[in-house]
Amino acid sequence: MSLSLLGVNHKSAPIDVRERLAIAPDQLADAIRSLVQHPGVHEGLILSTCNRVELLTEHESASDVRAFLSDYFSVPQSTLAPHLYEFREDEAVRHLFRVASSLDSLVVGEPQILGQVKESYSVAREVGAVSSTLERLLQSAFTVAKKVRTETEIGSSSVSIASVAADLAKQIFGSLKGKQILLVGAGKMSELAARHLIAQGATGILVANRTPERAQKLAEQFHGLAVPFADLQQHAPKADIIVTGTGSHKHLFNVRDAQEILHKRRGRPVFFIDIAVPRDVEPAVNGVDGAFVYSVDDLQQVAAENLTARSEEAAAAERIVSDEVSRYQQRLQILDAVPGILALQQHAEQLRLAELDRARAKLAGLSAEQQEAVEAMTRSMMNKFLHAPMTGLRKSANDGDAVAVDIIRRMFSRDR
Repeated sequence: MSLSLLGVNHKSAPIDVRERLAIAPDQLADAIRSLVQHPGVHEGLILSTCNRVELLTEHESASDVRAFLSDYFSVPQSTLAPHLYEFREDEAVRHLFRVASSLDSLVVGEPQILGQVKESYSVAREVGAVSSTLERLLQSAFTVAKKVRTETEIGSSSVSIASVAADLAKQIFGSLKGKQILLVGAGKMSELAARHLIAQGATGILVANRTPERAQKLAEQFHGLAVPFADLQQHAPKADIIVTGTGSHKHLFNVRDAQEILHKRRGRPVFFIDIAVPRDVEPAVNGVDGAFVYSVDDLQQVAAENLTARSEEAAAAERIVSDEVSRYQQRLQILDAVPGILALQQHAEQLRLAELDRARAKLAGLSAEQQEAVEAMTRSMMNKFLHAPMTGLRKSANDGDAVAVDIIRRMFSRDR
């Protein structure tokens, strides 16, 4: 069996490639089911966010997970190949630990990614795609992420994509005091964006969502107003800042829409923060005079400024990850020794019982108390005899001496 992690992220692929691989939350379960039905794949998980799509699998060495990625999303392998990265075994473990710890994020230290990994894990468990190997690995990843948060300051004054967007809005307008906001989509990222924009001085929240109940609930949090999704274009000119996060598979705002919005605003500029993948705003809108469009990739520049301040904490977090990767591999090596230890114990116990059985007639005259003493003595002798080889076996496993572990396992295997 092989462990591998295959994917694209904000560093390896532009948004026009990533959006072709995006998976809507209500489609994630089906995608994971399809992954584990791919020939040779035994366990699998898919992590799909605005910045990455990654496939974590335990599979037979001959299994072609790249083919699954291409076939499922109907994207030619030649298109994906320049942007794909693949990690195997220890490096796959390291990458997962870094992702969960927010060391591979667009904004290092942002807290949302751990929740997204946990959500993917939950869906994968529900569809039966995660069992022993990935269960153990993912639980370790969650532990490492918590340790990074606890032992470093990487998450202090946490900066999410939403807060970076708010900083960018402030750079555009100079001040957000009194600015009106339209949230298109009522997801977690939209909520976070609203909180950061309000903290910067923005007022007057409008919320449009395909599910009216969710729009109403989010609007109430900010003493705003829920508006019908069907009337989106009617309400858009009221907003200085439009935050879109629906992940619709067609653009909600195109060039003509933007021109109409600016006409109704009498030339006052409008700022689109498009945090959706696929994008909600047609990229060409950025060419409309008075319209400013920023996608998740455009947030990279602001995020880079925050990275410098966090570099020291990030270095400490990287050391934690490296140590935990080593510990994880040691635990796996010790687990590899368990069958050999059990086989050794079972073999010795069979010999002990066989010898007692042969001597049973000679021991028949002993009292029950004396027979118990003989039983205890033979078990004690067996345990003392096993102590040295079992200690050596555990040490060999801990040292990564697979040859010694395999020799012991074969020596005492029932199938030898």
